[in-house]
Amino acid sequence: MHTYEPRDGHRLQHDPFNAIVGPRPIGWISSASAGGVLNLAPYSFFNAFNYTPPIIGFASVGYKDTVRNIEETGEFVWNLATRTLADAMNQTCKPVPPDVSEFGLAGLTPEPSRLVAVPRVQESPVAFECRRTQILQLQSATGDTVPTWLVLGEVVAVHIDQAMLKDGVYDTAAAGHILRGGGPADYFTVGPEQLFHMRRPG
Repeated sequence: MHTYEPRDGHRLQHDPFNAIVGPRPIGWISSASAGGVLNLAPYSFFNAFNYTPPIIGFASVGYKDTVRNIEETGEFVWNLATRTLADAMNQTCKPVPPDVSEFGLAGLTPEPSRLVAVPRVQESPVAFECRRTQILQLQSATGDTVPTWLVLGEVVAVHIDQAMLKDGVYDTAAAGHILRGGGPADYFTVGPEQLFHMRRPG
């Protein structure tokens, strides 16, 4: 066993933490500043946390434009990153000034949302319109603050491309989800090859 304490370093070529906790869904978050400047950024620390009401969340390592925008407006949209949108999603990683919209940078189309002022990505087959519920700065086990912010939001509207629905069931394998791996450039896809069925006992 390779055993280490994170505070002392992992002694490997690349930190294995992200690879072990993965592959992870991508939080491709669109937001807007109080002045209306659009932002679109991917976050690999992302997941769903509750059914009723549906709550999703992502963590931003560093206080970035997305967090500031959501604090200012209380709204954001999660957009599904798919294999066909992978290059565009990657373009939205670029560090650009706050007055530059990643929509234009990546050649994507802002589509008006239904209940929130923040637009969704028109090219994405699935989007969740969200209203902020909590923004928490993380703490270590000793109570020291960590420069990472957890943003949680309630999903108030869902958009799904009809092609992703088969007999009323969302077809994850057909949607082309991409997931973040642990290496510096590792991503994964979800497809029918990975699908298996297992019913809960009882």
